[in-house]
Amino acid sequence: MKETVQINNNAIIKNAFKESFIRLNPKHQIKNPVIFAVTLCSAFCTVLFCTGNFDSADFWFNFQILFWLWFTVLFANFAEALAEGRGKAQASSLRQTQSNLKANRLVGDKTEYIDASLLTKGDIVIVMAGELIPIDGEVIEGVASVNESAITGESAPVIRESGGDRSSVTGGTSVLSDWIKIRVTAAKGESFLDKMILLVEGAKRQKTPNEIALSLILIGFSLIFLLSVATLQPLVGYFNGSFSLLVLAALFVCLIPTTIGGLLSAIGIAGMDRLLQKNVIATSGKAVETAGDISVLLLDKTGTITFGNRMASEFFTVGNVSQEELLSYAVLSSKADETPEGRSIVALAEAMNAKTLLLEGNETLIAFSADTRLSGVNIADVHIRKGAMDSVATFVENYGGMFDVECRGICEKIAKEGATPLVIAVNAKILGVVMLKDIVKPGIKTKFAQLRLMGIKTVMITGDNPLTAAAIAAEAGVDDFVAEATPETKIRLIQQYQKEGHLVAMTGDGTNDAPALAQADVGLAMNSGTQSAKEAANMIDLDSSPTKLLEIVEVGKQLLSTRGALTTFSIANDVAKYFAVIPALAVIIFPSLSVLNIMDLTSPKSAILSAVIFNALIIVALIPVALRGAAFKAQSEEAALRRNLAIYGLGGIITPFIGIKLIDMLISALGLV
Repeated sequence: MKETVQINNNAIIKNAFKESFIRLNPKHQIKNPVIFAVTLCSAFCTVLFCTGNFDSADFWFNFQILFWLWFTVLFANFAEALAEGRGKAQASSLRQTQSNLKANRLVGDKTEYIDASLLTKGDIVIVMAGELIPIDGEVIEGVASVNESAITGESAPVIRESGGDRSSVTGGTSVLSDWIKIRVTAAKGESFLDKMILLVEGAKRQKTPNEIALSLILIGFSLIFLLSVATLQPLVGYFNGSFSLLVLAALFVCLIPTTIGGLLSAIGIAGMDRLLQKNVIATSGKAVETAGDISVLLLDKTGTITFGNRMASEFFTVGNVSQEELLSYAVLSSKADETPEGRSIVALAEAMNAKTLLLEGNETLIAFSADTRLSGVNIADVHIRKGAMDSVATFVENYGGMFDVECRGICEKIAKEGATPLVIAVNAKILGVVMLKDIVKPGIKTKFAQLRLMGIKTVMITGDNPLTAAAIAAEAGVDDFVAEATPETKIRLIQQYQKEGHLVAMTGDGTNDAPALAQADVGLAMNSGTQSAKEAANMIDLDSSPTKLLEIVEVGKQLLSTRGALTTFSIANDVAKYFAVIPALAVIIFPSLSVLNIMDLTSPKSAILSAVIFNALIIVALIPVALRGAAFKAQSEEAALRRNLAIYGLGGIITPFIGIKLIDMLISALGLV
């Protein structure tokens, strides 16, 4: 979603800082078990500090410990609040748009001017040029140019009309010309703007299954370190030593996975925000994660792999037919063909100086039909047709002619090149062939190669014949293709892959795509498509760009990669802190173990204080990574795992040793312990 107002980043940071304190509410904290444990430890230490339950000589030391414990909690809250802040700023803008919407509701033959909030599902409204569309709906009458920049950020207007797959309109967009009559399809509180507001605010964000599983793992790690810390006191007590409860609580906080615990929510929220920045909304965070896990990508050929505008590019004559004759009849055969392909044939023929044929007799135009796959004109007893090879063959045979072998060879050659042949005939005579070519989008082959590196299989779905489909598939670099596909073919194909254990993603915009979108694990509907398609899908692309699915996969992969990278860093970080700090503390009881204090920390107190400070600051340092996402590279899961272990695993082990040592040197130099 593109923002309609300038977002003040300073205001977002200021509000996030305030939210950090508000989120200390136990009802909010308990949603994050690891940070809730840190909050409990901080509260417990606060009670100990306020009751004076410590050696008075350690007042300054204990105060610093307490300060950094609360700092840890607050910056974990800050990370989450900052991730949500941008969404709330966007929601504020959307609310402003929503509050200003009015509607001309039709009641019988009259119209009444009311607030859009009073509209109910099934109401009919009329929107004139210069007015805002009050709520989501389907165009049932009229055609208009609509500016959707308030939602998509794209200033170029689009056409919305009744019938077909371009009938859906969104509340908050504006009609630029003409008028349209709309049937309201969204109940109160369920409009597109309502859903956007809830989504960007994170108000309905629920933990995904992956987040829940990871939270359980983190709780398990926390319990292990709780047992480790709990056994220290009786152990040192046996040797006539002791640690204060405040130090033990601080040690526990240092050892549990606070880093990923504090950033986990921010990672998920930021992933959703990155998707919104690409003008895609998802029904849940689970849909985004699933996009990162898909292994099969089903793609329509037209508009996704190719530009979707097949244009006439060349004429081929058959037998002794002259080019001049072919061009003239090509213009006549396309006289009733208002499709872009038909108009392109006329344009190319005229550019090649086609002469106008004047035939006497009554003229009957034959419009293109998907059933006959023919178009043309009848002028007296001269019947001119243009269409698919098999359809024209049947037409010629009905007049007692035979389909030309030379023509069949030309058609097969064109099809092998990935183009579409249309044959032109007059009664029983074949005149020639016109080639329609749909251009494969530049760079799409590289995209598919990157997906292949990530272990994702790409399958092109097209209604073309197998020869044309094979040529396009080879040029585009897809892994497989399905030719002469129907809506039923898509569903069967998705079910087949799912039975084999694959997660499948696909795009669609029409009513006939709805069943397949609902069946797919990730269904991306076009915002310009029908309401049924949008309701069946779990993602909607505001730009209505079929290739957006490729970017969505990358967002999902980056989300999972970021979570995995920071989890790896956090766990490695905790293990390293254990071996960095415990030996320094053990010197109190066993002076001979000083040899294990390989970091040569100044004292046990400086060791624990340095660890607490490092533990808090590392969350701050990693907030940008959580919000932007870890650097993403198209590669296999095995390669990504090796990369994470090398960068974040090794980094998680080394960083605490360096960080704690530098902090220890600094606080010792400043005399803070």
